[in-house]
Amino acid sequence: MTEVLLTFTGFHDPYFRGNVNDDELPGPILSLMSHRRFERVYLFDTPATSLHTERTKQAIEKLYRDIQVSSVVIPLNDPTSYEQILSGVRSLLPGIIQDCEDANFSISVASGTPQMHSCWLLLSASGEIPARIINIRPPQFVTKDHPLIKEVDLSDRVFPRVRSDIIPMQIDDKDQPSPEDVQLRLGIVGDHPAILEVLETSSLLAPSQSPVLILGETGTGKELLARYIHELSGRAKSPFIAVNCAAIPEDLVESILFGHRKGAFTGALKDQTGKFDAANGGTLFLDEIGELPMPSQAKLLRVLQDGQVESLGDQKTHPVDVRLISATNRDLRKLVKTGKFRNDLYYRLNVGEVVLPSLRERRSDIPKIALRTLDQVNQSLKRPKRLTSEALSRLQSHNWEGNIRDLQNVIERSVRLCRADVLDADDLLITEPITYSDPLDALPDPYEGFSLESFLGSARKQMILRALEISDGNQSRAARLLGISPQAVHKFLHKSEEDSSTGVENA
Repeated sequence: MTEVLLTFTGFHDPYFRGNVNDDELPGPILSLMSHRRFERVYLFDTPATSLHTERTKQAIEKLYRDIQVSSVVIPLNDPTSYEQILSGVRSLLPGIIQDCEDANFSISVASGTPQMHSCWLLLSASGEIPARIINIRPPQFVTKDHPLIKEVDLSDRVFPRVRSDIIPMQIDDKDQPSPEDVQLRLGIVGDHPAILEVLETSSLLAPSQSPVLILGETGTGKELLARYIHELSGRAKSPFIAVNCAAIPEDLVESILFGHRKGAFTGALKDQTGKFDAANGGTLFLDEIGELPMPSQAKLLRVLQDGQVESLGDQKTHPVDVRLISATNRDLRKLVKTGKFRNDLYYRLNVGEVVLPSLRERRSDIPKIALRTLDQVNQSLKRPKRLTSEALSRLQSHNWEGNIRDLQNVIERSVRLCRADVLDADDLLITEPITYSDPLDALPDPYEGFSLESFLGSARKQMILRALEISDGNQSRAARLLGISPQAVHKFLHKSEEDSSTGVENA
């Protein structure tokens, strides 16, 4: 039987620019065709994508000379209108089906608007068009258990059965998600052995109801890992409540955690539910557990031992079913030795211990996290930005005292303030930690091939960008901070825009 592909074209067809340099990558349609064989392809064209449709048609004909490619036009005024999309597709389908007798139809839902994808699903699920639905994963989401091509079978019309085109998905009898599913959904990026070991340990600890203690520097993603454990614990459908112990005033800690009754203290005008009760049946995540006052530590210990909570002002306790995960960037052992943390509470919390590595301990993951962050920032920009390989190298060589949070902030800050579409190494607004008293101590040592002009030009550019960041883009204020004229700042920005439009890198 003839294999026929039906698909709208999109702005990533036939090729699109990757996030690194000017690399040209195949779009969804060409990616699908490189893994699936079709004899005929119908490209559904709209006024907004006519150029992309024509280029896609030419690319297919060049790569696959024996494939017949046809473009069919749907005159959509609004590519988000379900009525227009359904009407346009329905008007074309009879002719296509008649021309392709004895054919197997496949529909790709990787290109076009979400409304177009929904219409394809409706037409297939209702049986109006006898076709399979195929989706193409973006490259960053392809894993061993989540291959490039996913086929959705809607023939039962009751509940879609999802199966993989390449590797069969293993469906657990209890619908328990796999660690890979959860990692993908939460956006945990990385394949360095250090982070893989952490994920494996966490997945082994997850089914247990015992407390888990997560250790790691600031910004390493302790709350994200706690959510990962929660998702795999069998409690995923119950609440996940996160509390930052360091942000609670000392006199309100017990009220926040355990709740209070009206009149329990001055200002208690009504009953308040505590975080333990809010998390009942689910998971309570106590971040910065080392900041918890000693009196509250004693009451927390009793809750962990007895599974009973006593609200302030209440004369009796009541049971709670809570999985406790705590985290800290401090050395709890030292706090125990200095009498600032209870020894018995420490051992009660530390039934399962997970130590998150710093970003500098998993440098191979830095480009992956940077590009994932860039993807997220680009979604809010009119013109997507890209990074040069030199920029990625600079990111990978930095020590990142603030870890992942620090890296993400640098990417977003740099992308939003840089006028160029492609960010080079010196476009990155990386704030070095203050570890010296004399700023001249940070100057590099000259070496063979060192260029003083290039160094000073890069330093000037960084200082102007930093001043613009501090002044929220106000050019006059930035000029005052730098001790230069507003005209000099304006000239710098104008030159950056010119270089961006001509493809010339800034000095």
